[in-house]
Amino acid sequence: MNGDSRENTNLCFQRGKPAGEPNTSQVVKPAGEPNTSQVAALPVGLSHRSGKSFLVTRPPLYTAHNLHPAFSLRYDWTGWPTDGTSLPPATGAIALEAALSWEPDGLRLLEAHATADKIQLLFSALPQISPVFCCMRAKGRLQHALRKAGLPVAFSRKVSFRSLGENTTPDVEGYVRKQVSKEGFADPRFEKIMQDFTLRCPDVVLSEPFESHSGRYWYNLHVVLVVAGRFRITNPVKLGQIRDAALVTAGESGCRIAAVSVMPDHVHIALRGAIERSPEEIAVSFQNGLARAAGCRVWQDGYYAGTFSEYDLDVIRRITKRS
Repeated sequence: MNGDSRENTNLCFQRGKPAGEPNTSQVVKPAGEPNTSQVAALPVGLSHRSGKSFLVTRPPLYTAHNLHPAFSLRYDWTGWPTDGTSLPPATGAIALEAALSWEPDGLRLLEAHATADKIQLLFSALPQISPVFCCMRAKGRLQHALRKAGLPVAFSRKVSFRSLGENTTPDVEGYVRKQVSKEGFADPRFEKIMQDFTLRCPDVVLSEPFESHSGRYWYNLHVVLVVAGRFRITNPVKLGQIRDAALVTAGESGCRIAAVSVMPDHVHIALRGAIERSPEEIAVSFQNGLARAAGCRVWQDGYYAGTFSEYDLDVIRRITKRS
């Protein structure tokens, strides 16, 4: 095994050396993120009832209001005018002038590119923002700005939503799959055991969109959870339970995992998210599901959530420079 295999009887971990993973114990807000103090309240789910009986659920070990996430979330929204119509030449400029109108929604407009046939808006977003909410606000605020400018536009109901990041899908999936080899475990026997806790799911192709009645969505997330105190889980049974719980949690939350790696002191997940769920909802669901599998409140009070696609942000930058 890698070092002393004796385990703390309460946590089943041993303290380990940080391996360069993001520190989610502090809030990290990338440049260009919207102001959280301006975020409008979002609707929350209601309690479910069946006849006279309420649905009873286990209290969560983690809730969003007391977490300190790190995140890098970029969303590209594309809209088209209705058939037989075109966008005014000033559409892109009007969108940029209306940029502050998206701030209370947890969205910050970074780029706008418009032609007569379509408009693309690139946003940075807070982790509370789901793709469905982003698309609703992108279209609604833009229509209002155009109408206010005396240039009303009727947009098609079909939209395109794409998550973007500095890294591409092959980069992220490869990074997750190589966690064990890059860790440099001292004991080759333990390294071989750890290979069992990294999975690639070839049936999940993240370059393919999720299609709904409202459009096409590419919603890919990289989620990282870090063990509290950077203690190390070395029990293979426990590591296997966490790996299996990741797949179960994904299914319960409507997500599809493309790759997952459970390491002694952190977990990486590359997945396709459910479009009605925000990165925060998805990350917290994994925190709770995997903590229950571990048998205790194992994770730091935070997480990392980042977006990616088969295209990186340079694609948008090149389009903007040509416009």
